[in-house]
Amino acid sequence: MAALTVGGTVRVPGDKSISHRALMLGALATGRSRVRGILESADVHSTAAVLRALGVAVPSLGAAFELEGRGLRGLRASAEPLDCGNSGTTTRLMAGVCAGQTFASRFVGDASLSRRPMRRIARPLELMGARVELTDGERLPMTVHGAALRPITWESEKSSAQVKSAILLAGLVAGVPVTVGEPERSRDHSERMLRALGAVVTVDGDNRVRLEPPASLHALDVAVPGDPSSAAFVAALAALADRGALTIDGVCLNPTRTGFFDALRAMGADIHVDAAGDQGGEPVGAITVRAGSSLRATRVEGAQVPSMIDELPLLACVAARAEGTTEIRGASELRVKESDRIAAVVANLVALGVEASELPDGMLVTGSDRALRGRAITHGDHRLAMAFGVLGALPGNEIEVDDPDCAIVSFPGFWRLLDSLTARVD
Repeated sequence: MAALTVGGTVRVPGDKSISHRALMLGALATGRSRVRGILESADVHSTAAVLRALGVAVPSLGAAFELEGRGLRGLRASAEPLDCGNSGTTTRLMAGVCAGQTFASRFVGDASLSRRPMRRIARPLELMGARVELTDGERLPMTVHGAALRPITWESEKSSAQVKSAILLAGLVAGVPVTVGEPERSRDHSERMLRALGAVVTVDGDNRVRLEPPASLHALDVAVPGDPSSAAFVAALAALADRGALTIDGVCLNPTRTGFFDALRAMGADIHVDAAGDQGGEPVGAITVRAGSSLRATRVEGAQVPSMIDELPLLACVAARAEGTTEIRGASELRVKESDRIAAVVANLVALGVEASELPDGMLVTGSDRALRGRAITHGDHRLAMAFGVLGALPGNEIEVDDPDCAIVSFPGFWRLLDSLTARVD
C-alpha cells in the first residue's frame, strides 16, 4: 500500500479571530495603528469593508499596513447596509460596536450567514439600551439602533466568544462597565487585545470577565500569529501520515484555542509544542507532529468543546482513521455554524463508507482502514471542505470536495499547501 511521508517546516496564515479584532480596535483607537501578518481571507475583507462603510480609512489589506483610528465614537452612519458576507464574527462584534453609536446600522450577509442566529447578541444589547430589529425575531437582515447604553452584567447560556466580545465592545464604545459570565471559558482574544491597548479587563475565575472602559484606546502595533484553526489541518495530515515529521511555526498558542492538539495527543499522536514567547499579548510558538503513530478513539465533551469548536469536523475526519469509536458531545453549537456541521459531517462520512451517527449535541464516529470513496458536500462551509480535503489526501482514499473554493473564507492557499505536503507518496 502507498505511504505518505511528510517533512519540513511550514507556516499558516494569520489568525482569523485576531485579524478581525486588530481591524476593529485599530479603527476605534486614537492614533495610527500598525498591523502585520493579517489574514487576507474573505471574512476579514468583510470586516474591512464594513469599517470603510462606517467612515474608517482602512487601506488595502497586505503584509503590513497602517490604520488611522477614528476614536471610540468617531464612526459615521453608512448610507448602505453593512454587508458582512459569510462572517459571523464581523456581524456580531460590529453589532456591539454600532450599539454604542448615535445612529442606526443595518447588517446583511450571504445566504449562509442569514440563517445563523442573532438573537443571542440582540438580547444583551437591548438590555443595555440599544434597539435591535431582526428578521423573524432571529436572523439577518438586522438593524441596530445605537443609543446611550447602560452597564450590564450578563450571564450567557452558552459559551461564545462572539457574544462576549459584542458586549465588551458595546461597553467600550459607550463608556460603561460590563461583566460577562459563561458556563465554560471561551476564546479570550478580545480581552487580551483590549488590555494591551489600555483597557482595564479583569477575569474572575476562568469564565467571568469585567471591562472598565478607558476614555480612549491606545493605537496598536500587532503582528498577527498563525491561526491554530488553520494549523489544525496541517497537524491532522501529519498525524495521519505514515512517515516523517512536520513543524508548523509561528502559531498562536492561546490556551483557549489549542484543544484540538490536546485531543490529537489523547488519540495517540506524537505532538511537541515549543513556546517561543508572547506576541501582542498572545503566546506564540511551533507545533511539531511526528507521523506514524497508531491513533485510537477519544471522547470530547463539556469544557473541552469551546477550545476546539471549529476543529470538531476535522476531528471527526481524523476519527474515521482511528481505532474504536470517537464520541463528541456538548457541541450543539455546531448545528448553527456556516452549516449544520453535525448533520453534514455525519452524512458525508456515511456516504464515504464510514460508520457514523448523529447525536443531538454531537456525533459518534467509528474508525477503519478501508478505502473511502465518494463526494463530500460542503454546503459552502470552509471547515468541511478542508476537513474532507485532508481525509481525501490520504493514500487509497478518493474523495471529491464539491466546493473547494469556499476554503478562501479562512485559509487562502489551503489547497496549494495540501498539494505540496502530499507530494511524497510511495
